[in-house]
Amino acid sequence: MATEPMGLRARLLLPVLILAVPWLQELLDQLLFGGRWNLPLVPGGPVWGVFTAPFSHGGFAHLFSNSLWFLPLSWLVLSRGLRPYLRVWASVLLCSLPVWLLWHNASHGLSGVVYGLLGYLLAVGLVERRPWPILLSVGCVVAYGGLLPSLLPLFSPPGVSWIGHASGFGAGVLAAWVGAPLSERLPGSPGDPGRLRW
Repeated sequence: MATEPMGLRARLLLPVLILAVPWLQELLDQLLFGGRWNLPLVPGGPVWGVFTAPFSHGGFAHLFSNSLWFLPLSWLVLSRGLRPYLRVWASVLLCSLPVWLLWHNASHGLSGVVYGLLGYLLAVGLVERRPWPILLSVGCVVAYGGLLPSLLPLFSPPGVSWIGHASGFGAGVLAAWVGAPLSERLPGSPGDPGRLRW
């Protein structure tokens, strides 16, 4: 589907500006609060935890690891425009609500968003079934497929919120599906066989 134009500089800068928020939070946390100022998503806690949890981490190592995945995946989604990127964020936050209501462990970090971006990139080729989205999905399977096992509790290290990963991934798939034209969402819908669209 066509997306609104967005300059290369803006695409590169937006994820960096977003990432500056958790880095500033972690810096203040370590300098002023000794690592005790965390803003997690707590089951049954304040609903604002849904919005603050992605920007709170359990230390610089946690944040650095998430940053390494967040930036390239953000840039790949932004290669399709701003709207898909915002849709992934909105879907991840929305899908965090059941975790907040029903899950029994607190969680925080950008990994839910990371998996949301990955879910979008892997699903968009299947949903839109056009050459460029398919190439994007295949490339992400090759480059980032190693992240997929941690969607399951069996392969998730202790202390890592696999449910946050899984809900984020599902949110990304949902964002890809919602963002596709109706004719591309529905199997067997009539298309335009005479025109190859990228």
